[in-house]
Amino acid sequence: MTEDTSSSLEADVFARDCSSRETLQGITGRWGILVLAALGEGSYRFSALRRRVDGVSERMLSQTLQSLERDGMITRTVLEAIPPKVEYDLTPLGREVADRLVGLIEVVQSNMGDVYASRDRYDSR
Repeated sequence: MTEDTSSSLEADVFARDCSSRETLQGITGRWGILVLAALGEGSYRFSALRRRVDGVSERMLSQTLQSLERDGMITRTVLEAIPPKVEYDLTPLGREVADRLVGLIEVVQSNMGDVYASRDRYDSR
């Protein structure tokens, strides 16, 4: 889809064939949300980002970063060094998305006591 046609289409995430579903899935997937939230803290190089997002494999982090870059959420900058180093940052769109995701993360983390209690009630039935 070209930029001309994509800008003229209205997105509806509830429609089966809407391309916004793919973007939303990349953002809110297991690793996308954590990568965006981490980059909300500032720029990261690949290895530091991998340490920050504990548990992500090198391959999955690479795929996640490529997907987020393709969708315009992050930028990838190659730094002149030997060996070459790469740094990742949020774009303005990525910053807006990350800010909202961090709010969601904070709500979930601050209410884990209620979540655990609900799980106990559910599991005891």
